[in-house]
Amino acid sequence: MTIPNRNFSYPTALKYGVGRIKELAELCKANGIMRPLFVTDPGLAGMPMVHAIIADVKNAGLAIEIFSDVRPNPIEANILEGVKAYKAGRHDGVIAFGGGSGLDIGKMIALMHGQVISVFELEDIGDWWTRADASRISPIIAVPTTAGTGSEVGRAGVVTHPITHEKKIIFHPAIMPKVAILDPQLTVGLPPKLTAATGMDALAHCLEAYCAPFYHPLSAGVGLEGMRLVKENLAKAVKKGSDLDARGNMLMASTMGATAFQRGLGAIHALSHPFGGLYDAHHGLLNGIVMPYVLKANRKKIEKDIERAAAYLGIKGGFNGFLKWILALRKEVGIPHALKDIGIDTKRLDEVAAMAIKDPSAGGNPIQFTEKQYKALAKKCVVGDL
Repeated sequence: MTIPNRNFSYPTALKYGVGRIKELAELCKANGIMRPLFVTDPGLAGMPMVHAIIADVKNAGLAIEIFSDVRPNPIEANILEGVKAYKAGRHDGVIAFGGGSGLDIGKMIALMHGQVISVFELEDIGDWWTRADASRISPIIAVPTTAGTGSEVGRAGVVTHPITHEKKIIFHPAIMPKVAILDPQLTVGLPPKLTAATGMDALAHCLEAYCAPFYHPLSAGVGLEGMRLVKENLAKAVKKGSDLDARGNMLMASTMGATAFQRGLGAIHALSHPFGGLYDAHHGLLNGIVMPYVLKANRKKIEKDIERAAAYLGIKGGFNGFLKWILALRKEVGIPHALKDIGIDTKRLDEVAAMAIKDPSAGGNPIQFTEKQYKALAKKCVVGDL
């Protein structure tokens, strides 16, 4: 094993290395949290590693309680129940633990427990975030157990609207976690299929941030190096879950992807958000499936950038070689070729297109597709027409 212990700050303080979860209680105290609400999903809540973590924090003198009413694509009801638990336990901070859903709901609870408005009034539109009372937002410590969303360094969370089924990005700068613990040991139990899907999510973040049309050289560089880490480690992590080096590098790639997408996302996410909301499908899996179709659709605007990326990654053949690598990686880690392979049909393409063009991620795509173009692209993704 070659994973070192390092402390980073870009911009959330990162505690990276095997066994760093043991520092959780002290990190809570350092950030003024004495009564943390531990937010996670029901699958993780019953696991021995979570019981051990809760026991360690209790033994350190903290009044910790657990909340686990979290679904894979979180809805407002999960937040409202979490807010009730937060208030009932007189908590003073949140430990957000798990994959993207657990992290996002934890952040939303920390945001919403002191507000008098709906969470959807804080959607990432203009300066809507200023509607919140920032003084009532609690500190957050994030602990990812998957390597995909990078929510541990983000200022937003994704919540599905109960009526429209649209995935809404909720934003506030104060919900960026104070500290994130990146402990590869916590990810070794992730099954191969979820490892693959979350890894493709990390790759989508790095790739779209790298291709976004906005000026942000820092994010472009971070996204490029994140792609290299995925290229060299995702298949290893899928094939041998106990490989701590591969797990650690994928955790870092995930964090880098979410750091990089300060620059922007694109049509991969603009499509995966509505498909996920309408069909309740896994976000990372959707990203992995639609990725090559969007890459090809954006070719005329991103070809030079992709050629540079291919050269850095050691891929021959420029854009075509890069596309072949994406397809080969998907096949190697078990990502289906088309959305029809996971039960998605063409019946709701009009809804998908209407949602996609309004999705905040669409603004970061190198080409501003029309609704008609999004519908055609969505159909290609469903039927497998690459």
